[in-house]
Amino acid sequence: MTGGSVPTIRRLETRPVTATLARPWGPDVTTLSLIAVEVEDSVGSVGHGLSWTPSIGAASVRAMLDHDIRAFAVGRPADAETLWEPLWTHLHEAGGGGITTIAMAGLDLALWDLTARRAGLPIADLLGRRRDHVRAYGSGVNLHYPLDALVAQAERWVADGFDAVKMKVGSPDITDDVRRIEAVRQVIGPDRRLMIDANQRWDLDRAVRALDALAPFDLAWIEEPLRADDLAAHIRLREASADLAVPIALGENLHTRYRFAEFIDAGVVDVVQPNIVRVGGITPFRAIARLADERGVTIAPHLLTDLSAQLAMTLDRESVVEAVEGASFADLGILDGRSPVEIDAGVVRDARLPGLGIRLAHGAATPEGTS
Repeated sequence: MTGGSVPTIRRLETRPVTATLARPWGPDVTTLSLIAVEVEDSVGSVGHGLSWTPSIGAASVRAMLDHDIRAFAVGRPADAETLWEPLWTHLHEAGGGGITTIAMAGLDLALWDLTARRAGLPIADLLGRRRDHVRAYGSGVNLHYPLDALVAQAERWVADGFDAVKMKVGSPDITDDVRRIEAVRQVIGPDRRLMIDANQRWDLDRAVRALDALAPFDLAWIEEPLRADDLAAHIRLREASADLAVPIALGENLHTRYRFAEFIDAGVVDVVQPNIVRVGGITPFRAIARLADERGVTIAPHLLTDLSAQLAMTLDRESVVEAVEGASFADLGILDGRSPVEIDAGVVRDARLPGLGIRLAHGAATPEGTS
């Protein structure tokens, strides 16, 4: 750099990474798809980012990075906050969220990694560290598990020291959900927090009935009881369930800060759960976190513990992050180097590696054991 000028983006490269799940998330979800992104600036600094999608759309994400995003970004300032809004405006014709923001996250994360590495700092210190650890809750994609396997998973969470856990609901018969929640509550006891996740499986009538049937289990929250983008239905659900006082969590399938603002301002959500990749990276995640803080709404980042925990350490309010069993980057065997975070007794600490501390390995991924 000369005269204080900001280096420009010289190179953007991508490659696909497939991770095999030791514990499949369903019969048709046995792998996760990631796109490794590498950015180099005009003075030779390099940053590593990623885009992520469980099973659908990875080829489309990579194509957008390799064509539209690369063509726009090369030659522009290598600064995430400067670039994000004009890039989103440029891509908006292809959609304001979804593939667009998932692809943008790859570049945004790589630029933040580059900036932090150049400064010799972990990302939490670059952004402004507020704490040196955050709590995690044990989480399972387990609706397809037989009851004995679900109980065994809950026993592992207890043995691992988690003080909060989350399980899936949405069985065709609500009595099956009741039976499964009863079993998990018996394992974890009355003092651990229990969250449930319906993954958009209910319509309004079923959601109202389910909330009534499940409220006695002292739920910390119920997640995505309705289709994620149906704000009107969430308003009606809030009105219909006002006496039950079960907190509503959502946000993993909202893709912009504008949608988060609509749901927050409508008073239908108690816990917002932005996914750092789906919203477009660290830059918009920080904007959503500020919005939640201003409105007094709790934020609990969705998945991607390797990233989420590091960013949660920078939030003004304490947060909790999701640790899906067997789904950390280390568990999946896709890291080139040590893990950026470590979980012990439900507490996550970062390894204080430079940048994001995440560099995806080349070659086939080999997941760790399932014990």
